Amino acid sequence: MSEPKAAPPLPLSPNGGNPGGATVHSAKPTSGQVAANLPHAGEHPDGHKGANAEPKPINESPFKGKTGLQRILNAAGYSWAGLRAAFRHEDAFRQEVFLLLLLVPLAFYLGNNSIERALMIAVLLLVLIVELLNSAVEAAVDRVSLEQHPLIKRAKDMGSAAVMISLLNVVVVWLMVILG
Repeated sequence: MSEPKAAPPLPLSPNGGNPGGATVHSAKPTSGQVAANLPHAGEHPDGHKGANAEPKPINESPFKGKTGLQRILNAAGYSWAGLRAAFRHEDAFRQEVFLLLLLVPLAFYLGNNSIERALMIAVLLLVLIVELLNSAVEAAVDRVSLEQHPLIKRAKDMGSAAVMISLLNVVVVWLMVILG
């Protein structure tokens, strides 16, 4: 009986990185690191001292650390900018906003009590939330690469499926309220 052969080594990715996606730590400091922060021989690269130790962040966003009212004002500004960008650049978001504007008054008319009205409006808002998340995924993926790749297709298809399910949810809830 012969010995099993070892698997051939995996080729490097085009950018020279690890093809398996695992983080490879080099001895050269990266942006935000200083030589003193590099792990020593036998030490975990994230600085773990034990199984439950918290990793130390190497790079943090310069926008982190804002607290109190300033953080709330910044978040509101970013949210408003996101809504404006979605309305300006996403046809589906505009269509769903117009649908919401038409159906919210109808929800007040068709709903028999405040719970039904709130539920009918909540499912409409859920469609906008899911559409915003779908658009964010698509924008981020398109920023990384415009090439056709099975993982990119999968991510975009899953986002689209989430929007479809939220729209079906609107139909089901509205029918249940209307038909009683």
